[in-house]
Amino acid sequence: MLATLKTWARRLKRDGLALWFALRDPRTPWAVKALCWLVVAYALSPIDLIPDFIPVLGFVDDALLFPGLLCLALRLPPPDVLARCREQAERWMASGAARPRSRAGAWLITGGWAACIALAALWWLRRT
Repeated sequence: MLATLKTWARRLKRDGLALWFALRDPRTPWAVKALCWLVVAYALSPIDLIPDFIPVLGFVDDALLFPGLLCLALRLPPPDVLARCREQAERWMASGAARPRSRAGAWLITGGWAACIALAALWWLRRT
């Protein structure tokens, strides 16, 4: 069972990198690039959407949200582009290169939390 989980985790990592490469491929349609950008920005962001210290909910994004979005995003690029990008991701992982990071993802998540806090503050001020 542990080997199956390791294989699944490695595939998730490879496919996340494959989407990162698909973003740069000119044959990927712009709408697919937009979804891929959101998934990759979230996956490579150093900040979680739901912090892990929140019981149960903190791990929902890691266990369900990211794999679900990744599965959806992997269905959309043209098959030949996806196959080529998966090969590039395999080579990247085999080379031992550093994992790419997404500052845009960090800004996106930070902005989302800031907007939620601002909306909650406005709601609270209007309520009183």
